[in-house]
Amino acid sequence: MTIPLLVESFAKLPQPRPGDDPDLLQAGIQAAMREFRDEVREKYTEGTLQRLLADGDDLARRAAALALGFAGSMQSGPALAAALKDDDALVRQFAAESLREVWLRGDEADHGPRLQQALATSDHARAIAALDALIREAPDFAEAYNQRAALYFQRSEFRRSAADCEAALRLNPAHFGAAAGLGQCHLKMNRPRAALRAFRQALAIHPGLDEVREAVRELEAALGE
Repeated sequence: MTIPLLVESFAKLPQPRPGDDPDLLQAGIQAAMREFRDEVREKYTEGTLQRLLADGDDLARRAAALALGFAGSMQSGPALAAALKDDDALVRQFAAESLREVWLRGDEADHGPRLQQALATSDHARAIAALDALIREAPDFAEAYNQRAALYFQRSEFRRSAADCEAALRLNPAHFGAAAGLGQCHLKMNRPRAALRAFRQALAIHPGLDEVREAVRELEAALGE
């Protein structure tokens, strides 16, 4: 297991070019991603990927950030969160995407499938009931709170949504999505200063959230800060 092996696997992924057929490109990317995923799971430990993400060159860090989305657990959260401030834009992008995948999986093998099952219905009431049951059985599963917060927000239940965002952040302080969601809840409840604090928290975790940065600028101007 050396750095060139991971980089070589990463280099096999197709790169879009002008004039490419979008459908063929997407099919090629999906097949290549499956191959990359399988190779990563077969040849690399999570600890090795974490070390490459922290200490590798640009290509190795990109490959490791992407690979942890397939092979990482919640234990990789701190390493991926640190990579959100990497000098390389692709490392930051892959780290953010991999964090979301890790959070959706949670700590236990059945957490991710149960969460996905709960979210598979378009009936918000049924989805919330399923998430309620999951949270009762897995009260430390941060992403279950975050997803329930999103459903509450869509139902305009902003206090409940904010409470779930806060719960997700207590369990997972790196959850920039929950922090940004909390800011949106405060905006809906006409709490601009609380919204500004939450948005600033999200940016402190993930400086690349452009829409959140714009919201901060607008709130600072409105509040005279």
